[in-house]
Amino acid sequence: MRIIPLKSGLAAAALAVGLTAAAPFTQAAGSVGATELFNGTPAGDTSYHFSEIQFLNGTTGRAAGNGFLIGTSDAGSSWQSIYKGTWQFAQLDFISNTTGWALAKSAAGGTNALIQTTNGGSTFTKIPTGGIALERIRFLDAKNGFGYTRAFAYRTANGGKTWTKIATPPNTRYAEFLNLKQGWALVVVPGFGYTLSRTTDGGSSWTTKLSVKSSEISGGALYVSGSEVWARFNGGVGMSQQSYSLYASADNGSSWRKVISQATAGGGPAPGAAAGIVKEGPASPGGHVSNLELVDGAAILGGFSPVGEQIGVGRSLDRGKTWANLKPIKGFENVISFTTKNQGWMADTSVSSPSLYSTGDGGKTWTKKLSIPADN
Repeated sequence: MRIIPLKSGLAAAALAVGLTAAAPFTQAAGSVGATELFNGTPAGDTSYHFSEIQFLNGTTGRAAGNGFLIGTSDAGSSWQSIYKGTWQFAQLDFISNTTGWALAKSAAGGTNALIQTTNGGSTFTKIPTGGIALERIRFLDAKNGFGYTRAFAYRTANGGKTWTKIATPPNTRYAEFLNLKQGWALVVVPGFGYTLSRTTDGGSSWTTKLSVKSSEISGGALYVSGSEVWARFNGGVGMSQQSYSLYASADNGSSWRKVISQATAGGGPAPGAAAGIVKEGPASPGGHVSNLELVDGAAILGGFSPVGEQIGVGRSLDRGKTWANLKPIKGFENVISFTTKNQGWMADTSVSSPSLYSTGDGGKTWTKKLSIPADN
């Protein structure tokens, strides 16, 4: 078993201060290994596993899972326990080293709660959402942000204390807003497939920018950065295989490229009639998609194949004109976080092999930085 040095005896507030500093932590006296870090009984499950990672730069980041939050300020050479308790994290959204929000469950079968920290994650305060079961959040600053459920979009101007619904088209299944005016909505059209719409007036009006026919309708996702928009439309799923299509636009939806067109035996045809640049996504055969990162002009997509027992990424460095699926590594499920087009992190979020990896070459190669011991 590989033991990763961890810092003990440091409060999360000290972590926040240390993460802010230019220099990384020095190794603390009495540091412990991964076995001690993940001892005890995990929240809501029989074994610890990762569910989310977020890095603020190439050295500073956090990883979370069922009842724990850990952090590093030296690119994963050492890790510190920040939080251990009942919260089971689904999403992290830190805007600084001290201030952040998270979506987390207090019980495995419960719904997500919105929680906030101002001390780096040592403690969290639950923020009532008035019955809104948020599935995603994105804060622009300490006050302004957006929240999303399966069908609706909301905005807040007071750090999440109150939420105002944003008007979206009927049958919206995924929305993403850049600011109070500009947003996108992925809409399902029964009997047809999907449409993608854009607003420039905060939801008062919507314009359809793309229509994609699909025999199977199972949702998708949107990723937006400036005028660059990426949209994933899911087809069917079966035999542990996922069919989907990935489209890209570099001009706010005026023109589109179909980048990935993945058809599978279990999931059927890929949405949309046109051929993609490539016929498979990352970590195929039949790979599923985790999340996509838009950074430094690159689009980097995480993928995993339960059938092939591998995880990895694919990427485009030219806004969808070309695409390359990079060599995967052994694993079962993944989530990624990139701070530049070359510097990134990947977590195997499965119970079978929970591990954290880093890359300095855009995902061509990965180095394991931390594994949760099998006996925890």
